Amino acid sequence: MARRLRVQFPGARYHVINRGNFQHPVFASSGATHAFENALGEACQRYRWRVHAYVVLSNHFHVALETPEPNLVDGMHWLQTSFATRHNRFHGRHGHLFQGRYKSLLIQDAAYLARVVDYIHLNPVRAGLVPADRISEYPSSSLWRFLQPDPPAWLVASEFLSANEAGGSAHPWPDHLARLVAVASDPRDDDRMCRGALSAGWAIGTAGWRNALGREYANTVLVPDLAGDELSDLKRSLWQRELEAGLSELGKTLSDAERDLKGAQWKVSLALRLRTAANAPHRWIAETLKMGAVSSVRAYLSQTSV
Repeated sequence: MARRLRVQFPGARYHVINRGNFQHPVFASSGATHAFENALGEACQRYRWRVHAYVVLSNHFHVALETPEPNLVDGMHWLQTSFATRHNRFHGRHGHLFQGRYKSLLIQDAAYLARVVDYIHLNPVRAGLVPADRISEYPSSSLWRFLQPDPPAWLVASEFLSANEAGGSAHPWPDHLARLVAVASDPRDDDRMCRGALSAGWAIGTAGWRNALGREYANTVLVPDLAGDELSDLKRSLWQRELEAGLSELGKTLSDAERDLKGAQWKVSLALRLRTAANAPHRWIAETLKMGAVSSVRAYLSQTSV
C-alpha cells in the first residue's frame, strides 16, 4: 500500500504526536523522559529545528516545532529511531517502540501556534497529573524548562508569548502562567482544553488556508490507496475549492442549486468537473448540488458526451 507523503516546506510549523506501541508506557520513568528530551535537543541541533513547546506523558508525546528547512521526515526518523534504539538497548528489548507513523499537523501562523502551545502545556492538567495552579511544576514539559534559569537554545517562546499579548510585558512568564491557570480552571474554554480540538485532522488553521494548502500539495499528499481519517479533511478541502471555482465560472451559487432542477445542465457539467478534477464522491456531489440520489448523479454523468 502507498504511504502518504508529508507536506514539507521551509519555515513550516507542526504539531507532532506519537504514542507508545500498544499503549505501552514508554516514558514510565524520569530517565526515559530525559533520554527523549536529550534526543529532541540533538535533533534540533542536527536539523536546525525550533521547538515552541513539548510535553511528555507516560505513553505519548506532543511537540510544536518549526523547520527552517523542509526536513521534518528526516528529523523525525532520526529522533524516533535514535531514542528507540537507546531505550531498547537500555532495557534489553527489541521491536517497535511507537505505535506507528507519527501525526504531523501543519499550523497556519503564530496565532494558531499559540493555541497549540497552550494545548500542549495544558496536557498534564487534562490528564489529571497536576492541578491547574501547579501546571508549571510538571517537569516533563517545555513550560517547566522555560522557567529554569538557562533553558536550551532550541526552545523558543517569543512567538507564542507575543501572540498571547505577553511578549511586551515586563514580566511575561507570570502573566502567561496566570492566563494558563485561568484557561485550565474554566471548563467553558473548550478551545484549548477539549480533547482532539488541536490534535486531529491534518492542519490547524482557517478553512481558506487549509483549502489553499490542500490544492497546492494535492499531488504530493493524496497518493493512491489512502483513505485514512487523517486525510479526509484535506480531501474535502480539495472538493470545496473545485466547487467554488466551478460555481464562480458558471455564475451560480449554492442557492441556485437549491432552486434549480436536480438534473439542470449546469449541475451536470459541474458534477462532471468535480469528478474529473477533484475525484469528489458521487454522494458528496449529490448532497452539495441537490441532485437527488447517488444513482441519479451516476445516471446524469453517464449521459454526458464529454
